[in-house]
Amino acid sequence: MTEPISEPAAELEPVPALTAREREAAEALFGERLAGAERYVEHLCTTGISHGLLGPREVPRMWGRHVLNCAVLGSELPESGTVADVGSGAGLPGIALALVRPEVEFTLIEPMERRVDWLDMVIKDLSLDNVQVIRARAEEVADEVMADVVTARAVSALKKLIPMTVPLLDDKGQLIFLKGRSAEAEIEAAQKALKRFRLRAPEIHVLGRDMLEEPTTVVRTSRR
Repeated sequence: MTEPISEPAAELEPVPALTAREREAAEALFGERLAGAERYVEHLCTTGISHGLLGPREVPRMWGRHVLNCAVLGSELPESGTVADVGSGAGLPGIALALVRPEVEFTLIEPMERRVDWLDMVIKDLSLDNVQVIRARAEEVADEVMADVVTARAVSALKKLIPMTVPLLDDKGQLIFLKGRSAEAEIEAAQKALKRFRLRAPEIHVLGRDMLEEPTTVVRTSRR
């Protein structure tokens, strides 16, 4: 039986206030949807913690390390189309990006029932009509999902992530993964997978240098 998900509770960790720099970035990224982003962060810091999607130590850095870190990727997405977020977990980056880019359709792919229930609750609460959730592993929906962009964050190393995500990709689509300092090493270790799936040499981009205290590193590649 699935554990019911309650509304954010006041007795849990307090929601962190935006610093001046974070607010400036949040206003630039979310625009008129900033209130929705603030509500999303409230969910992350309350029910997201109580249901084990994130650890309590992440609360003080929820904006900078997590939400803004993902939201900055919005500028890299096409003007319209579809994005599949693999292993969406707490909706990072999928829900953050859906708030930034309401004209893009997002499919969040997550195998764990508790996480899917939480995602459904948050999507409903935020009135996100451009997001759907599929409870499955990525490899189980290759015949169902065909996206212009496939994203993932903190799911797996590239050599394992590539075989998992390429089958979800449209012929002219792109893989855009949020990575950290290990991006170059992961690319080197993934050379066999890159050749097997006939992908272009990956490019590393650093996003948000001008607005984020911790800029976001992404790895981008596409079919040849």
